[in-house]
Amino acid sequence: MNKKTDAFNDKKIMVPFVVPTINSNDKNQILKALSSNLLTDGPNLREFEKNFQNYTRSKFSTGVSNATAGLMLSLKALGISKNDEVIIPDITFVATANAVLSCNATPVLSDVNYEDLNISIDSIEENITKKTRAIIPVHFAGKSCDMKQIMKIAKKHDLKIVEDCAHAIGTLYEKKHVGTFGDTGCFSFYPTKNLTTFEGGMITSKAKRISEFLRKSRNHGIDKSLKDRFTKGLPWEFDIEELGFNFRLDEIRSALGNNQLKRLENMNKQRRLAAKYYHSKLQDIKGISLPSQKSSSNDSWHLYVIKILENFAISRNSLFHSLLSNGIRTSVHYKPLHLFNLYKNTCKITSSLRNSKRLYQEILSLPIFPDITRKQQNLVIDEIKKKIK
Repeated sequence: MNKKTDAFNDKKIMVPFVVPTINSNDKNQILKALSSNLLTDGPNLREFEKNFQNYTRSKFSTGVSNATAGLMLSLKALGISKNDEVIIPDITFVATANAVLSCNATPVLSDVNYEDLNISIDSIEENITKKTRAIIPVHFAGKSCDMKQIMKIAKKHDLKIVEDCAHAIGTLYEKKHVGTFGDTGCFSFYPTKNLTTFEGGMITSKAKRISEFLRKSRNHGIDKSLKDRFTKGLPWEFDIEELGFNFRLDEIRSALGNNQLKRLENMNKQRRLAAKYYHSKLQDIKGISLPSQKSSSNDSWHLYVIKILENFAISRNSLFHSLLSNGIRTSVHYKPLHLFNLYKNTCKITSSLRNSKRLYQEILSLPIFPDITRKQQNLVIDEIKKKIK
């Protein structure tokens, strides 16, 4: 794949924000899956689930159509419903809040840490009420939340934990993979993620009861697999005991995911090297704060987020436009939830969200992906340095 190809076909773009890592073997596995007459709920999915389970050392893994479906099914499996409150960070993708709302529960917006943008422990504690039923810690940018403290809080208040691991495949916390601490962990395989199946997701879980619920619920609530229906008795003889959905992960995407999983460690290593290179070249620039390198070897570096401080030469938005005009795509992760019209009316906000509000004026995500070249990174670095001359 051409490393300079812009997803939106803008020929002026020299450094895309992300380029999915799809190689010839990935394509061969997709074609192989297409040659089968069974294109969903088949052996590729089972193999992907087993290998993902082994990779994360989780007890169970369940493939789904996307991480949003994973969050939604996890909450339903844990009995989250109307009048329940679920604590989530203010800085996260909208899917986190939408999953809570889909259960008719109330998202409670918590502030984040200024340093790493992960959910604030203090803010979690101040938001707990008699209605609180769960916490969704989001491992932002591939850096783990403080799961030790979050688990303590959950145990103290008898709360469920659904880990949002959309950014964090390959991320470790105290030598354990994220997604294995809470009741469930939800992973994303969107095209920008460290591992992609185009669209797709995986749920890790601890309890067999939860795993069985997830497997049924992703397939309309049907209590038999497709294979069992057509090889054991009458295919139309199945039962549905609870409402389910069409959140399946098909054979084509499973084949791609399974092949990508084999080289995930190498792809994450390339991300770490790219992050280290940015750090070495940008660390001495006044007015720019860089992400911490303290736990770099345990982070998956899904994003490389810098902060543009007040004493930098220009504002964050001005830098965004300047980089774009020079062929470099960047972005902001994310617009805080409290600023969206929907969530102003549906989320509970009692925290000051001081860090979240400040960070939204400062953060900028630089291009990072496994195949980014040093030449491309130098273009980014040089354009930033030009602003201080």
